[in-house]
Amino acid sequence: MDAFAFELPKRTQPERAHENSTGRSQLPSRVRLKAAAAVPKTLREYDWRQWLRLQPMLHAIKTARYRRIDRRFLRQPAKDGDIPGIRAAARGRDVLLTVAFGDAQCLDLQLRLTKGLVRHDLHIVADNSVGEASAGKNRQVCAAHGAAYVRLPANPWTVRNPSRSHGAALNWMWHNILKPAAPAAFGFLDQDLFPTQPCDPFEPLEGAAFYGDLRWAGARWYLWAGYCFFRFDAVGREPLDFGLDWFAGLDTGGANWEVLYRDADPNAVPQRPITAFAALPGIELRQAYCEWRGSWLHEVGLDGDLSLKAKKRETVLRLLAPALEIALGSARQSD
Repeated sequence: MDAFAFELPKRTQPERAHENSTGRSQLPSRVRLKAAAAVPKTLREYDWRQWLRLQPMLHAIKTARYRRIDRRFLRQPAKDGDIPGIRAAARGRDVLLTVAFGDAQCLDLQLRLTKGLVRHDLHIVADNSVGEASAGKNRQVCAAHGAAYVRLPANPWTVRNPSRSHGAALNWMWHNILKPAAPAAFGFLDQDLFPTQPCDPFEPLEGAAFYGDLRWAGARWYLWAGYCFFRFDAVGREPLDFGLDWFAGLDTGGANWEVLYRDADPNAVPQRPITAFAALPGIELRQAYCEWRGSWLHEVGLDGDLSLKAKKRETVLRLLAPALEIALGSARQSD
């Protein structure tokens, strides 16, 4: 199984003050967003040197500023996309979601492979590209493969912090598309993650609230934002936040620590093999980094020596060639 899976544990502690007996939040949406973004790092976790440098106060000030920026972004309308139509198409279905940026070839590869190899009902692409030329190419790719397309509003983090940008994009899609749509289940994929064998990534959700690739940050853990799946009826009422908290060491998706992962047992999560390899012979791993995540190939496009990106892509294309043939045959049969 290319997955980690477990049930969202039942709460044994008293209900949170902001929830009723069903777990539904009773706060206004803006307040719920603040609650979801609560910094998980406690004051006790700062040592005396950090206190002398006033880090707790500085972190609190910066976090409040980040939240204000994120809230403004969530209220911005999409630049392009049939939002009501996509919500309707996603309702009650199994939905894949990819955040795309300026690499139409990469997006084309993933959509060709998911269309032919991965069981799903709808694939939504959230375009987080900076330039309109890149966005136009992504839009054409989506139209060619029947994927739903959303052009996100201008992301305030894209140039400044790619991880925050990714988390903000996921949160925009959650609040404006997925949560109103109420799909049966949804899963997030990195743009440069490619299936190589037929699979059903939603199958583990029959016995689990959520699953994905586990990552650790000290004593905390979370699901990697590049491959994580959620059953809507289990998480839809939670104040989800797919952002990050660098001050606690949590990357994109880690801000769900408090609402999803803190009370779950990571030891109940089965592991899938994740193997790093250098995509180019004679080149150090860190310069041409790639991964096999089970039967999925992860190009890790933002890591390594960017001057080797074109050669690295050539290797990825060779590795994907057999899977592309299988996907093409499956797509023809389904058509």
